[in-house]
Amino acid sequence: MEGFQLEAKTCKESRVVRTSRIFPNDLNNHKTMFGGKLMSDVDIIASISAQRHSRAEVVTASTDSVDFLHPITQKDSICMESYVTWTGSSSMEIFVKIIAENLRTAERKIAATAFLTFVALDDDGKPVRVPAIIPETDEEKKLHETGKERAEYRKIHRRNSKELASHLTTTRPWE
Repeated sequence: MEGFQLEAKTCKESRVVRTSRIFPNDLNNHKTMFGGKLMSDVDIIASISAQRHSRAEVVTASTDSVDFLHPITQKDSICMESYVTWTGSSSMEIFVKIIAENLRTAERKIAATAFLTFVALDDDGKPVRVPAIIPETDEEKKLHETGKERAEYRKIHRRNSKELASHLTTTRPWE
């Protein structure tokens, strides 16, 4: 609807925090956390932040980046924190910070960071407007002020991905 303005929300209104232990079935052959398991957990927590912010159905539009900074081992617990850092008209950028804590030594480190983009949808599956974001902490302000640049990069990357896809084949590779 023309001229409709949603009330902006703070980052903390979309914040989700989850702490988990690392078990043997979470590990790869290097005895560190399986990257795919972490990425799945990141998508789940980010989707909750997106839905808290928009109060609409959401879909993952892209996993913009996942940076593995330090290995996570079975000696660690992980604390994942996610929240909305930037919004477009119907899209939301979600930041996820993964902190590993050695349960014996109490040493904590940023093990990984991720940015994902979600789109809010109405009941017919059409994009719906989302509230703007109000950052409060220094971390939130830094992520918000750099959000526009990441959004521009995402547009270029998506355009390039679509162009590349137009050159790809859908034939069965085994034939």
